[in-house]
Amino acid sequence: MPTAPPSPDDLAALLADHRVWGTLTAGEQAVLATQWEQQTSTEGAMLLPQGGLHTRLGMVLAGAIDLHDPDLDHGVRLQRGELFGFGATPARHLATWQATAATDGAVAWLAPQVLLQLCQAHGALEYYFPSLPTAADLAQQQSAPGEDGARLNRLAMPVRALVQRAPVCLPMDTPIRTVAEHMHAQRVSCVLLIEDGGGNSAALLGLVTDRDLRNRVLATGRDSARPVREIATLDPHTLQAQSPAFEALLTMARANIHHLPVLEGARIVGMVTATDLAEQQSTSAVVLAGEIYKQTSVAGLAKATTRLKALQRHLVDAGTSAYSTGHIVTAITDAITVRLIQLAKERMGPAPVDYVWVAAGSQARSEQTALSDQDNCLVLGDDYDEVLHGAWFREFSRFVCDGLAECGYIHCPGEMMAMTDQWRQPRARWAEYFRQWVDTPEPMALMLTCVFFDLRAIHGRAELLDSLRHELLANTRGNSLFLAHMVGNALKHRPPLGLFGTIARIRGGEHPGTIDLKHTGIVPIVDLARLYALAGGMPQVNTHDRLEVAAPSGEVSAQSARDLREALEFISKLRIAHQARQLAQGQAPDNFLALEELSNFERSHLKQAFQVVQTVQDVLAQRYQAGRF
Repeated sequence: MPTAPPSPDDLAALLADHRVWGTLTAGEQAVLATQWEQQTSTEGAMLLPQGGLHTRLGMVLAGAIDLHDPDLDHGVRLQRGELFGFGATPARHLATWQATAATDGAVAWLAPQVLLQLCQAHGALEYYFPSLPTAADLAQQQSAPGEDGARLNRLAMPVRALVQRAPVCLPMDTPIRTVAEHMHAQRVSCVLLIEDGGGNSAALLGLVTDRDLRNRVLATGRDSARPVREIATLDPHTLQAQSPAFEALLTMARANIHHLPVLEGARIVGMVTATDLAEQQSTSAVVLAGEIYKQTSVAGLAKATTRLKALQRHLVDAGTSAYSTGHIVTAITDAITVRLIQLAKERMGPAPVDYVWVAAGSQARSEQTALSDQDNCLVLGDDYDEVLHGAWFREFSRFVCDGLAECGYIHCPGEMMAMTDQWRQPRARWAEYFRQWVDTPEPMALMLTCVFFDLRAIHGRAELLDSLRHELLANTRGNSLFLAHMVGNALKHRPPLGLFGTIARIRGGEHPGTIDLKHTGIVPIVDLARLYALAGGMPQVNTHDRLEVAAPSGEVSAQSARDLREALEFISKLRIAHQARQLAQGQAPDNFLALEELSNFERSHLKQAFQVVQTVQDVLAQRYQAGRF
């Protein structure tokens, strides 16, 4: 039989002596005591299932409670007075731990909104609740899903947040020429008109825009010495500072205006323009790419590139596939690269001979995420002469590679970049490289093949690369010795599965207790797909695309190819979402995922994805050992 619930007096006594609730006044404790819901429990009873801890705050009244992660098989035991669940359990455990009664006893439950109200009234209470969501978190949870939800969330912010600068105000009787000169000096497209001598606290009487100057002064020949009141828009539309940005958008659309004064009561706060509202959509890949091509300096490109982090977060919010996310993020890298090439040529003049700038690695495969260094090279026309042309291409490649680094794409640690002399060569020399790597597949040659077989033309004469790829594939297709060595190389990267199929986490080092989603999750699939492409003579570069055409070529079964594509998509989405969470928290993105970040469902699917890769690798190993290559 379950024990009887504690009496109201017992609950009141517990609150009074509690290290958290004891900080409240006696009156506040009395009100709080009425807001708990008490529940008796028997030993072994499930109180909150896995994934349910975030739904309410619990406090142990009697007996003991076990918080336990059934997948990782670790947990803690809580005694009388201890708190768990919403706000109290660390965020990394909220989705994966469950609560069960360790003994007969009782627990009290508090609704999340009650705790939020208490913490809002008593800021110091937040110290005791480390996973309490922020206002932004709550807004995001309440917004519509996907990109539309993210957009509505941004447009729900107070219009005050969009004001970029202090208001620019002039008296109504200021001469038109003086107003125009002031707008030019302040670099604004609109001036607010007020009473003479009133300052920003004066009443707003009107406004004048650059369009007014064009249409009402220049086009009509009006005397620019006349007072600006004669061309001003009087009694303009305004908006209060706490109004949502969405209301500003509606007002501008309905009134066909581009400038909206923002007031706090009668006081002028500033101005919101149509451009300010458009910037709320600035994380659109199309808008961002457009901004990149408008930049006239490396510094401008670097500033524009900072929006890439927000773009990845919003793609995750929208539920975009990893395949599409990789293509979108890579498209921005391509745009930055092309614009840097254009800036270099504006500065240096045209190239002395034909060339093609080539991306390698994840950029070539259109599989980039927020965490990327640069891998690139230059293929030059065979009329290249080091004495005549070397200096130009050295300066050119250095400018582009350094510009990419300034934009956040760090220099390749292995120096596999166009600014390295070895990787800036004529087409004939590149053909010789590939022949040597295929004919003599030593470890370094295999590594270089993995890097430089994944190539894609970014700018210049693409046929220089296309002809090279054609020759390479002709040499690798059916080349048993080379393919056998590539198989051995591909099998060096294995999924992190233990002897009994459990996920093996990293021990020691900088990231203990995590798994490396890139090197033990994605790279093994990339290696397999590359091997199938080399063996089948297939020109595709993207891993998903390679797997789609691998089955018809006979290099892998249709079922295995489909399983590998699904495994790649699932692991890649986990990686992208993990990095998006890190970016949202102001952390540098990495590839190391703690299993505690995953739900039980996600862990199960991750294990299945690893098993798919391991099975295909084992089949490949047997085929290699049997000498059937």
